[in-house]
Amino acid sequence: MKKILFVLLGLTAILSGLTGQQAAAQPLGGSPWTLSECIAYALEHSLTVQQSALQVQQREVALSTARASRLPGVSANASQNFSFGRGLTADNTYANTNTTNTGFSLGADMVLFNGMRHQNNIALSKLNLQAATQDLEKARDDIRIAVAQAYIQIVYKQEILEVAERQVGIDSLQVERLDAMIQNGKAAPADLAAQKATLAQSRLTAVQAANSLQLARLDLAQLLELPSPEGFLVAIPALRDPVLPLVTPEDIYAEAVGIKPVIQAEETRLAYASRNIAYAKGGYLPTLSLNGGLGTNYYTSSGYPSADFWTQLSNNFSQYVGLSLNVPIFSRMNNRNQVRSARLNYSTQQLQLDQAKKKLFKEIQQAWYNAVAARTKFESSVEAEAAASQSLSLMQAKYENGKATITQFNESKNQYLKAASDLAQARCEALYQAALIDFYRGKDIQL
Repeated sequence: MKKILFVLLGLTAILSGLTGQQAAAQPLGGSPWTLSECIAYALEHSLTVQQSALQVQQREVALSTARASRLPGVSANASQNFSFGRGLTADNTYANTNTTNTGFSLGADMVLFNGMRHQNNIALSKLNLQAATQDLEKARDDIRIAVAQAYIQIVYKQEILEVAERQVGIDSLQVERLDAMIQNGKAAPADLAAQKATLAQSRLTAVQAANSLQLARLDLAQLLELPSPEGFLVAIPALRDPVLPLVTPEDIYAEAVGIKPVIQAEETRLAYASRNIAYAKGGYLPTLSLNGGLGTNYYTSSGYPSADFWTQLSNNFSQYVGLSLNVPIFSRMNNRNQVRSARLNYSTQQLQLDQAKKKLFKEIQQAWYNAVAARTKFESSVEAEAAASQSLSLMQAKYENGKATITQFNESKNQYLKAASDLAQARCEALYQAALIDFYRGKDIQL
């Protein structure tokens, strides 16, 4: 009866597929987190994303300032002066007098034309805001990829832990069986000692796998800016078989170049550099300003009669309006050098855009070939795992019938467990690479 029970348990442990394990603990007071939940939380709490969002707000303020620069400036002024000692009097003679002078004025000025600099400055501010918004989306994309990488590592480590735990179960059953066989005189104590050593090594491997899984959880928890990784678990999905991408790297690039924010940001900066040339050329053009204002004052001098305060304010009330034209003739080569510098910046930005496109294409090429290689590795791993599983079943039958040694059985078991580990790794890698291809095409990352 014990032999039959051993066979049933052994076959169940060995031939069971790699399935997701739902964690019993509740992360931070809730259920285990899915990949989408991890990404959403990271986007909300990432310091990098928050910094990029603040940059967007700063660009919005700069745009508001640029738009307001077209409005007139208005200022009011009030002054009070006291004079003591010898001074010029109203009849053009000098005398020792004390005088007071109170003045009030209100002035306004407005630039009517300044070489289109106001309009170009507003356009530049809009482009700056657009580039900052695209940088924000790029920061979000980076977080999405980083979270997906950390998440798939947890899935892989969980699979490895399950394989290690199955190995412990198999070795434990072998120790129990050999112990029973020794009592019946059908096995040597040396075989039992060797199997106990194998069991100890299996338990050590399981402990190491558990520690590796915990470190992977810690990496994701830190990426999510969680206050503590305690109680944080992820939901292990039911892993599907990866699908080989049918599109070519060139097709993927054609889709990605039009939607990825890293390219859009560089294109916006190129438009900014082009507009900045027009802004610099505005320095060659004249500036026309309109100004006007009104004012009055109150004056007293000791020893001389003066009208009362309100009468003087009324009598001294004056208004003015005027135009001011400033024509640049020679600016010590400043305007010329600003235009040259703007053109050089445009050429530099063209190179940066080309470099960003080439970098994106290289990333897509690497992801595509990695996906193809991962799919091929997965197919080979499936065959290897199936063959190792069948070999272990046959070896177990031989061992049960006394036609194979415990060493041969352990070798066959280790080959199967290695094949199972390789299959778990190949599946996770292929799923991630396939998800990365979809991400470049503008789709959400899904496993």
